[in-house]
Amino acid sequence: MANTMGMPYGLQAMLKEGHKHFSGVEEAVMKSVEACKAISKCTRTSLGPTGLNKIIVNHLGKVYITSDAGTILQELEVQHPAAKLLVHAVKAQQQEVGDGANMVMSIAGELLSNSESLLRDGLHPTEVAEGYAKAAKKCLEYLEDLVEGDNKDLDFSNVSQVADRLRGALKSKQNGYEDTLAPLVAQACVDVCPDNKQNFNVDNVRVSKLVGGFVDQSEIMQGIVVRRKCEGTVSCCENAPVAVFSQGVDTSSTETKGTVLIKSAQELKDYHKSEEKELEEIIKGIADLGVKVVVSGQSIGEMAMHFIERYRMMAIKIPSKFELRRICRATGAQAIPKFIVPGKEQLGQAQRVEQVEIGGNQVMLIQQDRRVGKVATIILRGATDHLMDDMERAIDDGVNTFKALCKDARTVPGGGATEMELSKRLAEHGRKQTGLEQYAIQKFAEALEVIPLTLAENAGMNTTDTLATLRAQHAQGNSRLGVDSVKGELSDLTQQHISDLFYTKYWAIKFAADAVNTVLRVDQIIMAKQAGGPKKPQGQGHWDDQ
Repeated sequence: MANTMGMPYGLQAMLKEGHKHFSGVEEAVMKSVEACKAISKCTRTSLGPTGLNKIIVNHLGKVYITSDAGTILQELEVQHPAAKLLVHAVKAQQQEVGDGANMVMSIAGELLSNSESLLRDGLHPTEVAEGYAKAAKKCLEYLEDLVEGDNKDLDFSNVSQVADRLRGALKSKQNGYEDTLAPLVAQACVDVCPDNKQNFNVDNVRVSKLVGGFVDQSEIMQGIVVRRKCEGTVSCCENAPVAVFSQGVDTSSTETKGTVLIKSAQELKDYHKSEEKELEEIIKGIADLGVKVVVSGQSIGEMAMHFIERYRMMAIKIPSKFELRRICRATGAQAIPKFIVPGKEQLGQAQRVEQVEIGGNQVMLIQQDRRVGKVATIILRGATDHLMDDMERAIDDGVNTFKALCKDARTVPGGGATEMELSKRLAEHGRKQTGLEQYAIQKFAEALEVIPLTLAENAGMNTTDTLATLRAQHAQGNSRLGVDSVKGELSDLTQQHISDLFYTKYWAIKFAADAVNTVLRVDQIIMAKQAGGPKKPQGQGHWDDQ
C-alpha cells in the first residue's frame, strides 16, 4: 500500500510520462473544430477564378506560388490530428477525381463551423453527425435532379465539345488562359484516349515546360519531348526503328569478378582489340537490323559512340528510368537490360526523331503516329518557372477532369448555382423533419452556401447583397443562376460554356461529409510523447558551449 502512495491514477498511471490527453466536448471536439476551421480558412481565399495565390516555402526551401488547394495542403505538413483528417479527405478527392480539392475543404470547414453552435446549444455530437449523414445522403439525391439534359451523349472524338467541358476546371485555376489551354488539353486527351474510355491513363499526357515566349505559343505534339541533346552528330531521323537499352551502351563487364593475367604488351593489345571487335560486332548487328536510333539508360562509352557514328545512327542518353519507360510506351519498344543485339520484336518505331531549338533550349522531339504509341506532349511556353508550374497544375486538373468525364460525362451548373439550389431544397426538406436532427440538416443546408459566398467574396463583391439576390432568384426558380466572379455579377454560366462535373461535386460532398462526421465522433485525443532525444534550447546557443 505504501508503494502506491503519490502515484497517479486512471489514464495518467497507464500512459508514459509526457503524453497529452484531451477529452469531452469542450476540450476534444471544440479544439478539433477550431483547428479544422483554421486550415479551411487558409485555402478558402484561393477558391474560384479570382482566388488569391499563396506562397508556400516547404521544408526543403522550394517555393510554390499557387492557388491549387491540393498543392497547398500537401506542402503545409499539417500536424493537428483532426485537421489531418480533412487533408486526407482532400487527398482522396485528388486521387478519385483530380479536381475539387478546395470545395471539399471549404464545405468541410463550414460544416464544422456550423456544428459549433449546435454543440454549444446542447446537442450531442452523435446527433449532429447523424443529421449531417442524412443531409449528405439527401443532398446527393437532389444533385441527380440538377444534372443538365443531353449530357450522356458527349462525342469524345469531338475536340470542341470536350474543350467546353474542361473550360470550367481550367478557368478556376488559370483565369484568362482557359481559351488557350482548353483546346490544347482536349486535343491531347482525345489523341491518347483508348477505345475503351475507362482505361484512359493520365500519365499519357505529358507537359514539357520551356521558359520563354507566350502561353498562346504553347503547342501539342504526338509523342515525347526530351529535354536533352543527342550525343552524336546525327540529329534527325525519319521512320526510325528504335532500340532502347536500360543499362549503358559500352563494353559489358562480366557477371562475376575475375583476374586476367597479361604477360606481354602484345597480349594487352590483343585484349583491347578483342573488346573493340566484340563492341563493333554488337553495334554492327544493331545497325543491320535497320535501327536508326539507340536510346541508352546510362552513359554511352567513347568507343561505342565511335562505332554508332560510323554506322550513322542517332544516340540519345536518358538518365531517368521513368522517362525511359515513357519512350518505350510511345515507340512500342522493349527496354533491353543488357547491351546485346536485340530481336526484331524488341524494337520500337518512331515516325520522326529530331533535335530542335525551342526558346534557346535544345530538345529532342520523338514524334509518333497515334496508332502506334498513345502518348501526347503539351509544349508549354511562359515567362517564368512559377507561372509554368501553376499552368502545369491547371493542365493536370484538366486531364483529370477528362478522366472523370470518361467515367461520368454529366454536368451541373457552375458558379455556385448547384450549391445554392441544393441548399434551398435541403432547407425545405429539413423544415419537414421532426426530432433534433432537423437542426443539423438546416446547418448542412447553410454550409453549402459557402461556395457562392466565397466566390463573391474573392471577387470583391458585396457578399450580403449578392447572397440575398441569389437566394431570391433561386426561390423564383432560376436554378442555373450563379456567381460570375470575373464580371462581378450574377449570371447563367452555362451560356458561357462553363459548368461543373457532376462527378466532382458528388465526391466532394461525400468526402467532406464523411470527414466532418469522423471529426465530430471523436471524444478523446490521446497523444503519446514524441520519439527522439531532447530538443535543442532555442536562442541559448549549443549546450556543449555553456
